[in-house]
Amino acid sequence: MSKKDNNEHIENDDFEFEGEDTTQIEEQSVEDQLKEELNKEKDKFLRLFAEFENYKRRTAKERIELFKTASQDVMVSMLPVLDDFERAILHTEDDKEAEHLRKGVLLIYQKLLSTLERNGLAKIEVSQGDTFNADEHEAITQIAAPSDELKGKIIDVVEKGYKLGDKIIRFPKVVTGY
Repeated sequence: MSKKDNNEHIENDDFEFEGEDTTQIEEQSVEDQLKEELNKEKDKFLRLFAEFENYKRRTAKERIELFKTASQDVMVSMLPVLDDFERAILHTEDDKEAEHLRKGVLLIYQKLLSTLERNGLAKIEVSQGDTFNADEHEAITQIAAPSDELKGKIIDVVEKGYKLGDKIIRFPKVVTGY
C-alpha cells in the first residue's frame, strides 16, 4: 500500500466512524422519544387509574349515604302518627276507666317507636332550661322569661325533634324566653 492508498483508507475509516456516530445519535433520540412517549402513557394510565379509584370511592360513599337516608320520607310521614300516639297516651293517663285502652295504645306506641329506632330514628333530647341553638332548634315563639336565668333559654318544648342517622329530619319546636 502506498502512502496515498493508506490516506484514502484512513479517510474512509473516518467517514464510516462519523456515520456510526450519526446513527447512534439518531438511535438515541428515537430511543429517548420512545421512552418519553412511554412515560407519558404511563402517566396518563396512572391518572386514569387514580380517577377511577376516586370515582369508585365516591360512588360507594354516595351509596352508603343513600341507604342511610332512603327511608327518610317514610320516617317523616310516620312522625305525626308517633305524635298522635304520644297525645293519646297523655290523654288516657288521667282516665282510670280507660286503663285497658291506655295499655293497648302504649303497647302499639312502643312497638312503632322501637321499629322506627331500629331503622335509625332517634329523638333529639331537649328540655326546659337548655340553651337555645338556632342550628338545632326551631323557635316558634318567644315569651317573657319567668326568671332571669331562663332568658335566651328554652322554656317549653311544643313538638319533639328527630334525627335519622346524623341528619335532623324534624327540628324540635320550642318556646324561648326573652
